[in-house]
Amino acid sequence: MDAQTLVDERGELWLTLATLWLEREPRETEYARMVEVIQRHDLTLKELEWVFRLELAPVLSRQQMSVAGEWRQFDDYKLMRQLVAHNLRLTGWRRKSWMLFSGLTTMMTRHRWNELMARLMVERGEYPH
Repeated sequence: MDAQTLVDERGELWLTLATLWLEREPRETEYARMVEVIQRHDLTLKELEWVFRLELAPVLSRQQMSVAGEWRQFDDYKLMRQLVAHNLRLTGWRRKSWMLFSGLTTMMTRHRWNELMARLMVERGEYPH
């Protein structure tokens, strides 16, 4: 997959979900926007989990952990370049490595992700088992 295809297919979703890594809790309007964007992308909960763990968390957790990191807001252009570069390299051993360490890279935002997934399930008329 080339960079432009990644931006076209995932760009809006990535930038919207990046809100989960900001230093403050997402607002109600931000959760609603995330649910709206997710619904347009028609991904299953399992597919969304992998977007969170493999496509986003490796890049955004580094941003979040950086002392110099700006995580009150993101530079969308810079963030998109980082996400595209990461995802173009996300094959073979790199993919397996991030799968192994995804628990660490998602730890600080897992509670927000769980909240978002609960809201999404309600929107879809699904309920946790």
